Amino acid sequence: MMAFRAALGALRNCSFANRVSPYSRSLSTLVLAEHEGGAVKASSLSAVEAAKFLGEDNSISLLLAGSGPSLQEAAAYAASCHPSISRVLLADSDKFTYPLAEPWAKLVHVVQQKGSYSHIISGSGSFGKNILPRAAALLDVSPITDVTEICGSNLFVRPIYAGNALSTVRYTGSDPCMLTIRSTSFPLGQVSAPSSAALIDQVDLSTFSEDDAIGKSKYVSLSSQDSERPDLGNARIVVTGGRALKSAENFKMIERLAEKLGAAVGATRAAVDAGFVPNELQVGQTGKIVAPDLYMAFGVSGAIQHLSGMRDSKVIVAVNKDADAPIFQVADYGLVGDLFEVIPEFLEKLPDKK
Repeated sequence: MMAFRAALGALRNCSFANRVSPYSRSLSTLVLAEHEGGAVKASSLSAVEAAKFLGEDNSISLLLAGSGPSLQEAAAYAASCHPSISRVLLADSDKFTYPLAEPWAKLVHVVQQKGSYSHIISGSGSFGKNILPRAAALLDVSPITDVTEICGSNLFVRPIYAGNALSTVRYTGSDPCMLTIRSTSFPLGQVSAPSSAALIDQVDLSTFSEDDAIGKSKYVSLSSQDSERPDLGNARIVVTGGRALKSAENFKMIERLAEKLGAAVGATRAAVDAGFVPNELQVGQTGKIVAPDLYMAFGVSGAIQHLSGMRDSKVIVAVNKDADAPIFQVADYGLVGDLFEVIPEFLEKLPDKK
């Protein structure tokens, strides 16, 4: 009987080894990079940081697409901004002037057919959420989204139930393993300059064919607000307001406080739905995920969907007149009080930002 059990155990181990054997070969990762103004965005560089956790001897390539001088500037920046980037792939065409999902997904499919990468990674922002699922469908694989921890080349941790639980996922599908990662979970930190610039290669687009799907969407316009305040996704301090502010006019108190602190402005979904601020400022499960050094929440009740977008903040300060508000369960410092009295006092005592 013991011999039979030993044989059965060996058989199981052999079968398991066969299932994960594709990951024993050398690793190669393609990072889908977003760029703006001649520079690669921080979320894409966080994806490079995440790729380092997949395993040793991982060759990391960065894919940039677009057209014009800004793309060339972004390529030069990418080649010398991170020591882990070994190659920059450049797709220069008017088809990629705007980051639409259809042409980008087709591009990823073409690049994967030539490069045979073991992993494809993107940040979990609107850019990655827009492109990677469609590219995964073209490659006939199941993507793993919103990864917060990488435990190996095929083992990942991601939040579920609005961040109230963590799920460990083992990928057993075929190559490539496609991931979106939470940028806040893989901060860039201090990165030393590479000893030599990475190679920049042009992507051969001769086999790139426009199918019917590519023609079914087109770029219409982009609306954004110009502001001297830091970007919400990367700010060290975030000041957020909720529905309790009651109007867009009252929400300007949050903006004035943010200006004094040199902070970014955030908002709850309720405040966005009420029209106080545009949805680009929404923090939460269906908005932006932030993890600043200081997060200040005024009139924020603390719904699960909102907490999932800011619970990783280093220090959380909450002001709410409801002593039983859920936000106080995650706050490091809480003040039960009327925000219409607290914020003016803050504004009076804080010096103007120089």
